[in-house]
Amino acid sequence: MAHLNFIGGKWVPAQSGATDEVLAPATGAVIGSVPSSDASDVDAAVGAAKAAFAEWGTATPRARAEALLALADRLEENLDELKAIEGENVGKPVSIIDFEFDLTIDNLRFFAGAARTMDAQAAGEYMDDHTSMLRRDPLGVV
Repeated sequence: MAHLNFIGGKWVPAQSGATDEVLAPATGAVIGSVPSSDASDVDAAVGAAKAAFAEWGTATPRARAEALLALADRLEENLDELKAIEGENVGKPVSIIDFEFDLTIDNLRFFAGAARTMDAQAAGEYMDDHTSMLRRDPLGVV
């Protein structure tokens, strides 16, 4: 199975056109290929992320929640295939893969709810000598 980079909303090969083989750790068999990305691909991805930030940074809580829920739904729709790919790719036990996907989907749904319901609270001390507060400031590309 050949994979591509997702940059600027499109699936694209590495700018160099180079690829690397993906080997199954259990058998050593070639199970796919991935772009052999370099600094130019990273620069393109960072540039695309910065361009997207203008819209995403001003997105409403509803729009952010809907995006996270759509991603969770998409993972669930393709769960069996994704678990099989992950198992072959990394050689993890099925029980760990199940846990990781369940946790990922649950986290996406949790943060979708949080995007709509969490208020920025006054500062509070939850640990000695530390003050914490919740802020809704988009960070941009990190």
